[in-house]
Parts: sequence; structure tokens; C-alpha cells
Amino acid sequence: MGRHGVAETLTGALVLVVAVAFLAYAVAHSGRTAGSGYPLQARFDNIAGLTVGGDVRIAGVKVGTVTDQRIDPKTFSAIVTISVHDDIQLPKDTAASITSESLLGGKYVALSPGGDDTNLKPGQTITITQSSVSLEELLGKFIFSVTSLNSSNSGNKSGGQQPANSQPSGGGALAPLSK
Repeated sequence: MGRHGVAETLTGALVLVVAVAFLAYAVAHSGRTAGSGYPLQARFDNIAGLTVGGDVRIAGVKVGTVTDQRIDPKTFSAIVTISVHDDIQLPKDTAASITSESLLGGKYVALSPGGDDTNLKPGQTITITQSSVSLEELLGKFIFSVTSLNSSNSGNKSGGQQPANSQPSGGGALAPLSK
């Protein structure tokens, strides 16, 4: 029985070593590196759903990470700091927008490089921005517009007037035309 306990202990140790190896591989290849990059800032009216550690992408390819977000106490706009890979040089007229990955997914910062000859330097601010669009707000506006449209249409119908092309209700047969 003692020999059986040693085999179980060795099997358990082997499973732990394999689990640690998988964890180390996953962390090393997760793409969440705090490595090199230069910081840029952008101001947004609304960053709902964007988190620190979120992706920064150009054409769907990850080129950086969201490193900080804070509120400007004077303007009450959100200031987002991003880190962009050193090998990506962005023109001064680059636009930044907060975009959804999917209906249920998280948000990321999408960069659209412009055509300016001068590049953004580390610490500068991206001035062309598009804030996060709230799916809940859009859905609420749509529902409100549909219900107000329905109520205005039902108000027109209850005015007591019949449309010009409708026949009066009543009798069943039409009277014959006289000559």
C-alpha cells in the first residue's frame, strides 16, 4: 500500500508541473506585454466599457494598450492614456474612436492614421476623437421614437374622420345606379 501512495504522489506532482508549464506559456503568449511603447493621450466625452489593459488597434491589428483613464476635473471629459508600439509612427491628424468588439464583447480604441507629414510625439494628445456609443441609449431612443410614432398615428385615426377612399360602414348592398 505504501508503494501505491508514492505512485499517486508522483502523478500529482507531474500534473502540477504540467499545469504550471501551461500557465507560464499562456502568460508569456497572451499579448498583454508591458514592454516598449510610447504614451499618447486622447480626450473623450464617454468611454463606457473601455478598461485599462484594453487593446489599441489599427485596422483590427493590436498595436498598443490602454494604460490609464481618468477624469478631467475642469471639463469633465475622460482622458485616456494609451501606449503604442515604438515601431508605429502615427501622423498628427490620427483619429481615435472607442469601438465595440461585438454586441456582447468589450471595447477597444481604434486608431485611424491620417495623412499629415508630422508625427505625434510621446506624450502628445490625439485631438480627433469619437466617444463610445452606448447600445442601451440607442435602443432606448429607437423604442421611444417607435412608441411616439405609434401614438401620433393612433391620435390621427381617432379624430373621427374616415379616409377618403373608405366606404361607409352600414348597409350591405350598394344601391343600383339610376339612369
